[in-house]
Amino acid sequence: MKAKHVFFAIVVFAGFGALAACATSAGQCALTETKNADAAFSQARTKLADGCEAQFFTYLDQLLEVAENDPGAAQKERFSEFLVWSADTGVISRLQAQTLYNRYFNVKFVTLAGDYNTCSSACVRRERVLADMEAELRDKERGLVKVSRDAQGYYKADKLFQESELVLEATCRACGGTGVASAAGLGR
Repeated sequence: MKAKHVFFAIVVFAGFGALAACATSAGQCALTETKNADAAFSQARTKLADGCEAQFFTYLDQLLEVAENDPGAAQKERFSEFLVWSADTGVISRLQAQTLYNRYFNVKFVTLAGDYNTCSSACVRRERVLADMEAELRDKERGLVKVSRDAQGYYKADKLFQESELVLEATCRACGGTGVASAAGLGR
């Protein structure tokens, strides 16, 4: 059964790769290495407009890397403008742009967009939610600390993460750890 799922995943990814290769070649879409943030953002926009949309997330990672070499508060605005431009040109959706910006540059967690304080959703997937939040906290460290030098914002995000862990733990204890509120917990 697992082999079947792995085979299916390989076929799907290969199909996406083939579609992306049809539009542009790998060399045509590669960004030239630069430490100049203005040049990197300009180059990424040009490549995306020229058919390299499949490289968006690779470009985003490269832009974050370049921005780490020139950190400051202005980088938040630069990424905001890039993400808005990417949404306006149809490279990504508005929701994706908002989610990406918030994932890297906002103290609130996009992984907590759902109702995480109910028994049926929190306890069943608590470990997954916490793992996703930890991964997002690493992205926030990159965006808030390394790119925009907003240590205070990062500390707020870290505190929110710790508070969310406590809320999830308390919720699951109230639910009896099973994801369903116990009769004793309901006052029966």
